[in-house]
Amino acid sequence: MILQALASYYRRLSEEAGAEVAPEGFEKKEIPFVIVLDRSGHFIGLDDTREGEGKKKLARVFTVPKGIKKTSGIAANVLWDTPAYIVGRPKPDPKKETVKLLERAQEQFQCFQDTIRATFSDNEQDEAIAAVLNFLGKRDFEQLFSHTAWKEIEEKGMNISFRLDTDTCLICQRPGIVAQLIGNTQRVEGGDTHRVCLVSGEPDEPTRLHTAIKGVWGAQTSGANIVSFNLDAFRSYGKEQGLNAPVGGRAEFAYTTALNSMLVKGSKQRMQVGDASTVFWAEKKNDLEDVFADIFGEPSKENPEQATKAIRILYEAPKAGAPPLTEDYTPFFVLGLAPNAARIAVRFWHAGTVGETARHILQHFEDCKMVHGPKQPGFLSLFRLLVSTALQGKSENIPPNLAGEFMKAILAGTPYPKTLLAAVLRRCRAEREITYPRAALLKAVLARAARFYRQSEQEVGMALDTGNSNIGYRLGRLFATLEKIQEEASPGINATIRDRFYGAASSTPVAAFPHLMKLKNHHLAKLDNRGRAVNLEKVIGEIMDGIVDFPTHLSLQDQGRFAVGYYHQRQAFFIKNETN
Repeated sequence: MILQALASYYRRLSEEAGAEVAPEGFEKKEIPFVIVLDRSGHFIGLDDTREGEGKKKLARVFTVPKGIKKTSGIAANVLWDTPAYIVGRPKPDPKKETVKLLERAQEQFQCFQDTIRATFSDNEQDEAIAAVLNFLGKRDFEQLFSHTAWKEIEEKGMNISFRLDTDTCLICQRPGIVAQLIGNTQRVEGGDTHRVCLVSGEPDEPTRLHTAIKGVWGAQTSGANIVSFNLDAFRSYGKEQGLNAPVGGRAEFAYTTALNSMLVKGSKQRMQVGDASTVFWAEKKNDLEDVFADIFGEPSKENPEQATKAIRILYEAPKAGAPPLTEDYTPFFVLGLAPNAARIAVRFWHAGTVGETARHILQHFEDCKMVHGPKQPGFLSLFRLLVSTALQGKSENIPPNLAGEFMKAILAGTPYPKTLLAAVLRRCRAEREITYPRAALLKAVLARAARFYRQSEQEVGMALDTGNSNIGYRLGRLFATLEKIQEEASPGINATIRDRFYGAASSTPVAAFPHLMKLKNHHLAKLDNRGRAVNLEKVIGEIMDGIVDFPTHLSLQDQGRFAVGYYHQRQAFFIKNETN
């Protein structure tokens, strides 16, 4: 299902006007430097295609023949590669002997020439191919090696290609050469090597080694695979590598090209969810593709209303007379990929419609609605919610499985993972702080669970609810009121009862509240404003009405309601002060 959807997306890109996707047998590749030759194969110069300054220099992306999957053996790309293949100069490696590196580089250099001759055996007289072979055959590279940029090229093993001085495109992009390469990639139907492709269902020659997927955060920089069989334990019935899951060459090229195009740096169709690099696409061009990353992403400082505008699009028709996104039946897909050694693990997968996905996203933001300060955002980003569950508020400490399960629940409209409630409460107890994102998460988890499982328990609202009789919620309100009394009795106090008693009060109320109720009397006696003391006593009386005994312990759900009740009551105090 995943590979089929990706292959379909490649077909959509190849048919769309203006879509820059590589044709079959080619790929998009950064080529930092281009060797310029004349028609006789003499060196003219070295073009630097990079833009920017310092470490932020970005190389230009060219459409080049699809690269060979590099293993421990020697295999050259067609008309582009690293200095070891282009001119026989290896990348320095202090862990290896220089002599052996040079010997291997000479073998790679010879392989590069042999690959060109084998690929263009019928096109040997083409002036561009002849120029490259003449340049390589003379082995006169002194002008190239004396170039100021060569040292950096060799040390970093940068990609290099060729161009004729009279052309504006690379040699591998010349129309005649492109036609020759496309002809070489065409496969003859039938034959002993053909199998039924698991993706397309059509006869095709299975791909032995699939193209590496690059751009997944945390994976190998050289790329990793979704489909691979590199150990005997992964093989069946004596089949080797790709034959264990026969994916035809056309389907393999389509799904890897589509996925790499979405994962490329700067792509608007990718976002990070915990440790999962997440891509998303629709079967047809759709407005949800344009705003999906903005909805869940952290808004930039230059455009703080970015997420709000994106969410508003979900409510409104994209243009006059068009139906809203919530009624759009176009298939929509979301794929989360996480690193797993030399492979890529599928963290989550969502296949639905645009309308279904939009409705579930809107429900998520409705569930997370929470009263907040005037300077805080109305909609919390996915990143802001997740880091509130992490140690020290750092993204690298977000539990990986939690992030994936959370995103899956949002897209599918199912209850949030139970581990989410425990993770938020753990951070509340450890840091003794109930922040806006944590309160919003707790309220969302409790409200969605009550609605989904049709529980008789009253749902937690977005603001103070004096009619909520749940013992956990009421005790949270009581704890916030007792803390407020202490703060007003001792202005500027460094540590409040929250710093000392929050853990006990939220889990075993009977061990903390009797003592706190005694302390309350001492704090009220310190208040100079007796009217204020009476008002606070009335709040306590309203909360305590009907509570006979403090419970010995609170369940995990009631501990969540305790935190929300505390947050609601604190916000109510601030709002009243601002109103006054």
